[in-house]
Order: sequence, then C-alpha cells, then structure tokens
Amino acid sequence: MATTTPTGVRGGGDRSETTSDSTSMTHPQIMKALSGLMLGMFVAILSSTIVSNALPQIISDLGGTQSSYTWVVTAALLSMTAATPLWGKLSDLFSKKLLVQISLVIYVLGSVVAGLSQNTGMLIACRVVQGIGVGGLSALAQIVMAAMISPRERGRYSGYLGAVFAVATVGGPLLGGVITDTEWLGWRWCFYVGVPFAVIALIVLQKTLRLPVVRRDVKVDWLGAFLISGAVSLLLIWVTQAGDSYAWISWQTWVMTGGSLLLGLLFVLVESRASDPIIPLRLFRNTTITLASAASLFVGIAMFSTTVFFSQFFQLARGESPTMSGILTIPMIAGLFVSSTLSGQVITKTGKWKAWLVSGGVLLTAGLGLLGTLRHDTPYWHIAVYMALTGLGLGMMMQNLVLATQNQVAPEDLGAASSVVTFFRSLGGAMGVSALGAVMANRVTHYVQDGLAALGPKAAAMGHGGTADGGIPDLGKLPAPVREVVESAYGHGVGDVFLYAAPFALLGLVLVLFIKEVALKSKPSAHAPAAGSGPTATSGDAQSAVAAPAVTASASADGARG
Repeated sequence: MATTTPTGVRGGGDRSETTSDSTSMTHPQIMKALSGLMLGMFVAILSSTIVSNALPQIISDLGGTQSSYTWVVTAALLSMTAATPLWGKLSDLFSKKLLVQISLVIYVLGSVVAGLSQNTGMLIACRVVQGIGVGGLSALAQIVMAAMISPRERGRYSGYLGAVFAVATVGGPLLGGVITDTEWLGWRWCFYVGVPFAVIALIVLQKTLRLPVVRRDVKVDWLGAFLISGAVSLLLIWVTQAGDSYAWISWQTWVMTGGSLLLGLLFVLVESRASDPIIPLRLFRNTTITLASAASLFVGIAMFSTTVFFSQFFQLARGESPTMSGILTIPMIAGLFVSSTLSGQVITKTGKWKAWLVSGGVLLTAGLGLLGTLRHDTPYWHIAVYMALTGLGLGMMMQNLVLATQNQVAPEDLGAASSVVTFFRSLGGAMGVSALGAVMANRVTHYVQDGLAALGPKAAAMGHGGTADGGIPDLGKLPAPVREVVESAYGHGVGDVFLYAAPFALLGLVLVLFIKEVALKSKPSAHAPAAGSGPTATSGDAQSAVAAPAVTASASADGARG
C-alpha cells in the first residue's frame, strides 16, 4: 500500500502517514461523528457554569463566605488547568475515544457526589473531580476534531464547537437560575441535571466515533504532570488568600510564590530531559504557538470572569432572581454564538483567520472597558450592549487561537499543542477568577463601610453590612437604606473587576497582532503508521476509515493496521 505525507504537515519524523482523498467524509458524516463529542462537551462545560447563578444560594445554605464562593468556581478551573496537558499527551499515546469516555465518567461521578454536599469543603473537593473530567473533554474535543478534519475545513466545525462551548459557558447560569428558583428542584439539581445527558453522550460516542489508535512504546511523564499541577495550585492558593488571610507582602506570599516558581523551574528542567514530555518545550520555538498560548491566558481571564461576576452583579447589585440573572446575560450568549459560528464559516471559505482574532481582541477590550463603568443603577440597555461586544470578542478569539496553533504542528504533536493553548486559557481563567474575586471582596467591603458611614453614626456602627470576612449578605433582611448601600457597593465592585480585566484583554490583542498568518492546510492531521513498518491500531477501530479521512480504504479492510 502506497503511503504519502499530507501537504503542509511539518516535522513528520520517520513515521509515514497514509492519506486518501477518496475517503474524505461528507458534512453529515462529520456531524454524526461529532454529535456525541459535542453533547459530552456541552454537559461538561455546563457543569462549570451552571452553579454561577445558584452560588449565592448554595453558599448561604452551606454557610460559606466570599472566599468559598470564589473557590467553588476556582477549584474546577484549577483541576481542569492542571489536568489539560496530561489529557493532551495521553491522546497522543492512547485511544482518543476511550479517553473522552473516561473524561465523561469522571465528570458524572464528581457531579453526583457534588449534589450530595453537606458543606463547602465537600463541594469544593467534588468540583476538583469535575474539573478533571471537564479538562479532558475541553482538550480532547479539539484533538478529535483535528484528527478527522483538515485545518481549512476545520474552521467551519470549530465554529460549531465554539458555539457549543459558548452557549454552555454563558447559558449554564440561566439554567442554574431556573433550577434554583424551582421549588421542587433546588440547587442540588444543578449537579444532577447533566448526568443523563452525559450517559447519552457515552452511548452516542460508542456508536458514532471511530478513530485509528496508534500505540507507541513510551512512558507518560507523571513527574512533569505533578510538578506543573503543584506550581499552578500553589500560585492559585496564594492569589485567593492574599489580602484576606494574610497581607500581600508577607512571609506567606514569599513562600508560596517562591515555591510555585521553584516547582515551575523544576518542571522546565524535567520536561527538557523527558523522552515524552507532557508539554514538549520545542513547541515554543514556534512563535505562533507561543503567542497564541499567551493570548489564550488573557482571553481566559475575560471569559471566566464575566461568567462568575455577572451573577453577583445582577443578584446582589440589582436584586434580581437567579433565573432573571441568567436571562439578562442573553446578549453575551448571542454575541458568543453568532461570532464563533460566523467566523468559523468565513474562515473555512477563505482560509484566513488573523483578521478575526484582531477584531475579536478589539471588541473584547472595548467591551470589558465599557463594563468597567457599571454601577448598580446603570441602564440595562447599556449593559446589554457592553455584554454583546464582550461576547462577540470572545467568540472570535477563543476557538480560533486553537485553530491557528493546530495549523502549525506535526500530527504527533497535535494533542500536546492543542492542550497547551487550552491549558493557558484555563490557567488565565483560574488566576483571573481567584485574583479578581479577592479584589472584589476587598472593594465591596470598602464601599459598604464608606456608604454606611455616610448614612450617619447608627448605620456606621454596622461597619460592614454583612460583608465582613467575605460574607454574602442577605439583601431581604437588610433595612432599605442599608440594602441600597450594599447594592451600590456590589455594582461598583463588579465594575471595578471588569475595569481591571480590560488591560489583560488589551495585552491579548497586542500579542495577536504579532502572530504571523499562515494559510490553513487542506489535509487533516490524523495519521496512521505505514504498511508493514509501524505500530498496530487497535482492532476496535477497524472502521476508522469511515471517520478519519487520512486512513485508506484498504487499511480499513485490514483492520486499520499500518
């Protein structure tokens, strides 16, 4: 069987790749193969955001604080961030289909136990487990798609995937609000609702997804995974607790930041010597990958921060119910959906993607800057316009940064490169939510104290209006004048958070400007070993030619053996 190397594939090494244009999948075939993947990704990402509008009620019922509020979100982002590179590397070594299914199972287990939580500590621990599963699905969705579809055509399907990600990211709070406000359900069903859909996704994946599995005799870099997880975890713990449990300039700060830096340096040392590193450092010799990863870090700050803090703005600054809080964020959902879908369609037709990234950076920076002017009495139509601009910017940047990276790497590095960009996006989200959450708690308490002092000695005697030590106030139990002060404080505090996030979006825009555009390749990134010379694909993927256009019909007839 003749073998050829797909046009535009870089650094294929000594492993030959088979390709056959005649086996290219039709649009319906691709959509069928991706259906289970998109469903699984939807419910997993939904789990990360569905608690946003329910959190004030959850934290109140479980007796938590503002720090607990932040950590329920950050814990999932932290484990997702730490696990993403490992999932990416595993996808280069083992069955991608099996890994997606394992990710879903981990998510289901974490969700079921999270719904049974009796305190915030238990809930945070369960969110860590959920995050591991979500990290796998976030990284593997892009990797599986790249294994089936050429970069040129991938823009179209990246748009679909981006739309799913966008709707789940911002639509989750709406569903969570409805569930929380429904008396016969309650907030615990925020964790249960995705389980049946995840089970359906497992079944659909088993029936529709067929990919070749190339096994290599390598070792997983567990030490590298441990070191990067430790470095990220220590840094996030410091960011969350600084300014609350201890001063920003203190011995705890020096210990934690120094420890994180040391673990990071050890990680780089280990990766430079590992035979199969979690994150191949040579990838960063490519300026596109380096710039896209850094830009994703700043995009992550904007993406996750808006989801988390809008729920507090609408509920605590404007007195809305969890359901209405979700409905009021629809302009952002619409912006994300439209821009991610439209940009994907146009990129597929033209092969050009940089203009979309630059435009997205401009819109995102402008949207966050305008959101920085928020106050509790800002007219809603102003807020809607600002949210729409932010959503449009996120939709144009989020998936297209991954697409630009995938276009630059050889097939054997596809999983690692894709997960690197996803890793930095998740890291930015985790750091952003942690740091901005700490800033907001500080600013809200400050504004409340100033507002109460202005009301007179009796009000000033209250000191904090229920916000001390990061507490979440119950607006319904506060006297009208005090309630107005607290609402004003939360409106101003959330506005400050968005204002602080805007410069990071600007940095992302600057980085994107330096990315050199390379026209998208017209061959898929999937590969199979050469006949008679390479490793063997598993027999369970004998129908891989149906799903992966890079595998020839004759290879499929032989059990997809190389």
